[in-house]
Order: sequence, then structure tokens, then C-alpha cells
Amino acid sequence: MRNRFDATYIKKLDSMHYIMPFIYPDRCDNMAYFTFKIDLTNLNKYIEKKNSTNPDYKYNQYQCIVTAMLKTITLRSKLSLFIHDCKMFRRNEVTAAFTVKQEFSDNGGEVLCFIHSKPEWTIDDVHNEMKRQLLKLKNKEYRDESSTFMDKFNALPKFVSGAALKTVCWLEKKGMVPKELVETDPYHASVVLANLGSIGLPTGYHHLTNWGTTSIFVVVGEYGKLPFFENEQVTFKDGVELGFTIDERIADGYYFAKSIKMMQLFLEEPELLDRPLNEKLSDELWARISKK
Repeated sequence: MRNRFDATYIKKLDSMHYIMPFIYPDRCDNMAYFTFKIDLTNLNKYIEKKNSTNPDYKYNQYQCIVTAMLKTITLRSKLSLFIHDCKMFRRNEVTAAFTVKQEFSDNGGEVLCFIHSKPEWTIDDVHNEMKRQLLKLKNKEYRDESSTFMDKFNALPKFVSGAALKTVCWLEKKGMVPKELVETDPYHASVVLANLGSIGLPTGYHHLTNWGTTSIFVVVGEYGKLPFFENEQVTFKDGVELGFTIDERIADGYYFAKSIKMMQLFLEEPELLDRPLNEKLSDELWARISKK
């Protein structure tokens, strides 16, 4: 079995992870769902401090969430796994993708933002990359490569485009689709995020897809006052809910739980986002995650 352009084939697996993709071959039949709340008290103070120097492009909560997700996947290697055509692969890089609305109107166009992170990045690098891409994407004349590709197929006669797309889907399933066709496709990212809070919606869940390789989808809800239970009392604080949809075949529930707690730590102690994505947690911080 050969490697893919974006991942390495894993030859040696335990019996359960080898057999499971044959019993449950479709990603959409293996979706697990998690929701958890983030206390934004410290994060809002952190963002205020980052913006105190009046940068031309402000820091915000969503940038922190994207950075925390990239850092968590970088440090939790099983989150970089995906199953395709009953085989397990490990990604060659950690990436994140999301859709950008070019104009907040019913007819406003949508384009795709795809972030290729590097292990040494910090939140400043993620912030700068998001700035670079979002300023470009807000141009109403801009079309990303994947959207341009879809436009070309849509312009063909339906009997031609239908046959061609079936061929592309077969090539994609076998890992042989040309890189240029999917390199900006969000469903070939490590994680896809949906910022529903930006349009005033609460968190929810988004399905995974059998097309592509994405094993994790995160929905970010609306920011606001949320109840937190502390010291046998309920206190309302600035917070946000995140909804996770994960392919349960890539790891077990214990692994997912510790990974989500790690991400929660990054957002509630945001100074950790100033450290490189690949910097491991101290023994003290790791012990705190394990106790939660």
C-alpha cells in the first residue's frame, strides 16, 4: 500500500483498529458527539492585552479557538489519524479549514480558508495567517481553487460532469485524486470549524462526510453569559460552547476526553497559546488535565 500525498499509511495496527473499518467502513456511521463550555474570563483579558498595542488586525476569540485546536491536534497525535477506504493514515501536517462569508446577506458568497500550520507557530503566526487569508477572501472577486474547480464542473453538460465527478470520487477514495483538486477542500483538513457564533447562533453539531479525510468537526456557538457550577453555586460568566463531532474509530473515549480537556486548558489559560504549537505540557499541567 502506497502513501498518499497528504498522509502516511499505517501498516501496523492492533486487531480492533484493523478490523473496525471493515465492519464500519463509512465515516458517517461512526460519529461521536461532545459538547463542553469554555470560561472566557481569562481569555477576554488576554485578548484585551494583546490588542492594547492597537494592531491593525485585532485578536479575537475565534483566532484563539483555532490556535488551541491546532495545538491540541499537534500534541495529541491520534487526532491526526483518518480512515479512508478501510485503511488508516497519519497526516503529514496539521491543518484547519473554515468557510468565510464574503458578505452578511442572503446572496453573499462563501469562500474557503485553509490554514497549514507549522509546529513552531504560536498564536501570533495563526493570527497573521488568518489576517492574510481573510483580507484576501473578503474581496468579492476572489474565488478559491476548490470553488473554481466546482464551477468548471457545473458548466459542463450534466451527463459529462456526472460521469467525471464519479471518477473524481473514486480517485479520491483510493487516494489518487490530483492534489490540485483538493488542496483547498475543507474536508481534507485535520479539523473543520464553523463559527456559528458570528451569525448569532448557538452551538450545535455538524456531520462528518465520507468524502475527504476530516475526522474532526468543531462548531463554535455564540459568545455570552453561561452558567458555571463552582463551589456548590451557579455563577454566570462570559463563555462559549463548543460542539465536537469526531470519528470514533481513530481513538477511544478516554483519549478524546483528555484531548478536549487539553484544549479547554489552552483557552482558560491562554498564555499557553504564546508558546509553540509543539511545545509539550509540563508535568504539572498534564497532571491537572488527568485529574479533571
